[in-house]
Amino acid sequence: MNKKTINYLTAGFLSLLFVGMLASCQHDDEVAAPIDPEVIPPTFKGLDTAYTIERFRVLSIPTNISGNITWSINDSIISQNSELEFISTKTAIYPLTLKVGTDKVFHSKIKVTKEAGTLSKYISKVFDFRPAVGQFMNEIPEFDQGNTTADMIKKANNYLVGSNSSMVSLGGFGGYVVFGFDHTIPNMEGRDFKVLGNAFFGNSANDPRSGSCEPGIIMVAYDKNKNGKPDDDEWYEIAGSEYFKNTTTKNYSITYFKPNENKTPVPGNDPWQTDIEYIKWQDNQGNTGFKTRNTFHSQSYYPLWFSDASYGFTGTRLKDNFYDQSGAGNYWVGKSYEFGYADNAPNNDEASNIDISWAVDRNGKYVKLPGIDFVKVYTGINQEAGWLGEVSTEVAGAYDLHLKK
Repeated sequence: MNKKTINYLTAGFLSLLFVGMLASCQHDDEVAAPIDPEVIPPTFKGLDTAYTIERFRVLSIPTNISGNITWSINDSIISQNSELEFISTKTAIYPLTLKVGTDKVFHSKIKVTKEAGTLSKYISKVFDFRPAVGQFMNEIPEFDQGNTTADMIKKANNYLVGSNSSMVSLGGFGGYVVFGFDHTIPNMEGRDFKVLGNAFFGNSANDPRSGSCEPGIIMVAYDKNKNGKPDDDEWYEIAGSEYFKNTTTKNYSITYFKPNENKTPVPGNDPWQTDIEYIKWQDNQGNTGFKTRNTFHSQSYYPLWFSDASYGFTGTRLKDNFYDQSGAGNYWVGKSYEFGYADNAPNNDEASNIDISWAVDRNGKYVKLPGIDFVKVYTGINQEAGWLGEVSTEVAGAYDLHLKK
């Protein structure tokens, strides 16, 4: 089901490229025919003799040329867009050709150099952390009296950055974390990056690939304007295996209401149900209910650094994936979806690897990104699984699958 797109470079393609210096001027016959200003604007003066870019960085060459154009390296077409966005994982010199229509040809070359510093394949910065309500809230990461939103983002940063990362809980539906890398993860053939969680398959689960799987929606962003932060218009959703199914709800919204921690609890029929009317919620589908407080976690399930009486989220909601296999409420099982989600499969499983080519825009149309700089993960399920509590995505790190060292 993987979406096939034109990739900018593939491992096999790289191996075929030769390294060398080529004459890179505009040939006499390239301008023999008159230039149509509607196709090639006067602002376009041809290609530079050469372009230099570090590996794992995107080289952008805008032309504003309309009509039929192709960019190629040797005989392989790498783009047919007016603006070329080129990225490579290896140092080399690549012969570049721009062809406009049938008779305009421009030559150059791209020099890919080694980066000046040392790149890390792991998360380098957490930009935002806004969890939903949940039984692990105010614990991972731990809230200390007086902590602000900035303080909690900093704590999430300490948990997730680098190779020795630990885990943060995103709570119920919509809770999210946003992080980035110190380089662009390239969109190449196959899967490009991995998101770590704490999912596992249960030995006693009847269904294959089932156990504790709490899938989170993954959003990706390419820093096109190079301002070092993810902008609202740069986000695209990774269309996982459930994206196009009618069991998936797009633009699902939920609001959580701050509880009165001093109210008299309403215990349930099961001994673990401390308060079955703890945190009220409502959604845009006409549903309302309460999140249950259980005996295993007595702290507030509402983020204590939030002062508002309510807050909410909007996003893609996946079909509930947990069910009571035992029939007696003592063994709940969550099925893993096929691909494209966080905390949906064990970290050593291929299903925890993500392909940038799965990214779609708001209309569900696949987009062609040269790579990504930022990732957002949010809980994609609104369900309580008995004594296990709410289904909540956990994130324990992420890394680039192409950067080996």
